[in-house]
This record gives sequence, structure tokens and C-alpha cells, in this order.
Amino acid sequence: MQTRRVATVIGGSGFLGRYVVKRLAATGHVVRVAVRDPERAMALKPMGAVGLVVPLYANITADGTIARAIEGADIVVNLVGILAERKAGDFAALQAEGAGRVARLATSFGVKHLVHISAIGASADSPAQYARSKAEGERLVLAEFPAATILRPSLVFGPEDQFFNRFAALALISPIMPVIAGASRFQPVYVGDVADAVMAAIADHAAAGKTYELGGPKVMTFREILGWILAQIGRHRPLIAMPDQAAALLAHIPFSGLTPDQLLMLKRDNVANPALPGLAALGVVPTPIDLVVPGYLARFRRGGGRVETPLGPNRT
Repeated sequence: MQTRRVATVIGGSGFLGRYVVKRLAATGHVVRVAVRDPERAMALKPMGAVGLVVPLYANITADGTIARAIEGADIVVNLVGILAERKAGDFAALQAEGAGRVARLATSFGVKHLVHISAIGASADSPAQYARSKAEGERLVLAEFPAATILRPSLVFGPEDQFFNRFAALALISPIMPVIAGASRFQPVYVGDVADAVMAAIADHAAAGKTYELGGPKVMTFREILGWILAQIGRHRPLIAMPDQAAALLAHIPFSGLTPDQLLMLKRDNVANPALPGLAALGVVPTPIDLVVPGYLARFRRGGGRVETPLGPNRT
């Protein structure tokens, strides 16, 4: 009797994780969702047949829990990443040392496929700790598991994202739309396309050991994106460029939503390098933001996006 194949998704309860888990479960894998809060991951269980999605506790900083999550798996996907540190050293512990730990244990247990999610901008020379820790994580992963596939997405969008939703919500309460580093370029990529890229990397033996940069079909400046969001939700707000000194001051205010490290990242383009393979090389057709984002931003429009008719709001 053939045993079921097992896939471990580390950090699988997050934004991207739920899409990856759903796709792996659809292929018949038993999917271990290795997270620090298994209760939160319980919501993913309906994404697969009974018994296919198994949340379990794991801490990427501890060998024992990660070993338990990986042992017996033939596929491991590492999605762990943070945008800001809760305490000093988190970037290194989670995105560098943690990534290396996953790769080392994957090798020791004979895992066949390892996909590691990094980010565009990962560089040992970056002024931002986030980007340096991402680059170190990549280095450690390939040192421990040379056949790993590394995926670097740009700004990821989707119904649960914390970017388009966040700025649309800001437009409801602020009389202006502040713009920081408005000339910086982004290449928003759909979360479903990134999840498809994960699956393609697992299926394609040629992807082993390669690094892909994943961007959508359109490059936009930060200022253009904010203007586009306002147009989608029907709100008129002046786009006001924030001086560098004011932005730096804001970044040092606790709970402002912006850290000094994030400010450094914002000042750099987040666009896929054409010298590296991307979605097309994995057989994934990139989805434009126009096909997805307006649908979930409709709730920020007046009336919640309901269409007005001569008889009143269309509630059908």
C-alpha cells in the first residue's frame, strides 16, 4: 500500500500560506502547517479533504520542533518572514538562521524539494537589515540544500493583503494621502500567482538550485499606486509628498506603522531583475492588479461598492 505524500509548509497560516496549503492539499498531499499558533491554522483544515491539512506547533528558532515538522516529508516550503522586528535580532533569527536551520534539517531527513520564499531586494549590501537578513537566509539555504528553489516576489497583492487594503482604509479617515519615496517602483504580483510558482518549482526539476524573481505585468511608482487606489475607491485625496526629514521622524515614532528599516526599503525599487528567470519561466501567466484588486477594495467605496439604481442601491 502506497503511503500518502507529505508536504510541510512552515509559516503556512499567513497571507501566502493559505494559498500554498490549498494547492498542496488539492494534489493529495498531507499538508503539515507548521506554525507558532496552531489554533490560528485550524481555519485552513477545510482547504483539503478530511485529515489532509494538519496544523502543528513549530518554532523556526528551535531544532526539535522543526525536525518534528519536517521528518517524513518529501516537500518543504518555508514561508517565514517578518517586515519588522519585535525585538532586536529577530531578522537574523527568523529570516537568516531560521532559514538555514530548515534547509539543514531538510537535508538530514532526505527531503526531495525545498522551496524558500525570499524577497526582491535581498542583498548583502543593502542598508536595510530586512534585505540583508533575506540575503543571508538565501546563502545559508543554498549552502545546506543546494537544490533548493528560491522565489523572490515583489509586493504581493490579494484580498487579505496589508498594502492595498491598508492604504484604502487610510483614505477613509485621512484628508490627505501622504506619499513617502513616491518615485520608488514596484511590480505588484498576485498571491495566487506566487502560490502557483511554488507548485511549479516543486514539479519542475529544472528549477532546483535556481533563484526566480516574481513580478506582475505592470511596474508602477509608489505615487502611481496610491493614486490608482484612490481612483478605485472613488475617494479624492491630495497626494502630498512627505519630506525625507518628516518621514525619518515618523519612522522613529512607535506604532506609526513605519520603521527606519522599512523606510530604507521604500527608497529602493522593488522590481524583478530581467536577468533572472521569473513567472514566465515557471509557466505562470502574471495576473494584472486590475483583475483582482478592485473587487476587494469595493468595500471602501461609498455604500460598500453597491451599484446605485433609480430605485436605490442594487442589493442583488
